[in-house]
Amino acid sequence: MTAGPLSLLTVVIPAFNEADCITSTVSHLSVELRIHQVPHQIVIVDDHSTDRTWDRLEELRQSIPEVEVIQNSGPRGYGRAVSVGVDRMKGDALVVMMADESDDCRDVVRYWTELNKGYDCVFGSRFIKGGGTVDYPRLKLILNRLINYLLRLFFRIKLNDVTNAFKAYRRETIDGCRPLISPHFNLTVELPLKAIVRGFSWHVVPVTWRNRRAGESHLDLREMGSRYLFICLYVWLEKYFSRGDYKRR
Repeated sequence: MTAGPLSLLTVVIPAFNEADCITSTVSHLSVELRIHQVPHQIVIVDDHSTDRTWDRLEELRQSIPEVEVIQNSGPRGYGRAVSVGVDRMKGDALVVMMADESDDCRDVVRYWTELNKGYDCVFGSRFIKGGGTVDYPRLKLILNRLINYLLRLFFRIKLNDVTNAFKAYRRETIDGCRPLISPHFNLTVELPLKAIVRGFSWHVVPVTWRNRRAGESHLDLREMGSRYLFICLYVWLEKYFSRGDYKRR
């Protein structure tokens, strides 16, 4: 690892109908980053919300100087919203975080620390020693473990939580994974798999996940079929048939 120290962290948070929890999520994140003196930018993308999410974002923008808010002007979709936020990043490091406070903001600080050791990517796993989940729906847990087991076999990797959306990257890694083609939650596997296949260094740390305490989950389990399969096949074909054309140089 030869990457140098980082100067600014960008946290991208896509938000769809998160009026009940977005203020708490961003406020706690801001406090945690300030306490640990992490220079940061928080970009929140309103993904066509129909509740009062945008009103909450305007309030956050006015009260927290590091917050930037933007509306996704294109079609709705988690992956599209993240891409909109990534295009606004000023930092040399990126963390993608959920709006419902299911991700622990203390782990964002850990990501920053690990990236500064020189890794290109830091992946959080909820299923290694030190990690954990609270109130994880049983059906989602079963599907999660099955899909991640198949991904480990399919790509011959040791990462056991590929589908976790909560991950961190250096800017060079994000640029090296473009174009980002997943419009929905399948972006959560496109980014880490591309980074691994294209030769970026990566490290795994334990993280914790807590089921949302307000609002409703927006993950459609049907997405874990065709859309996830499509992007996995796309990156798998690159791994074995691109002859290294997209490898990091």
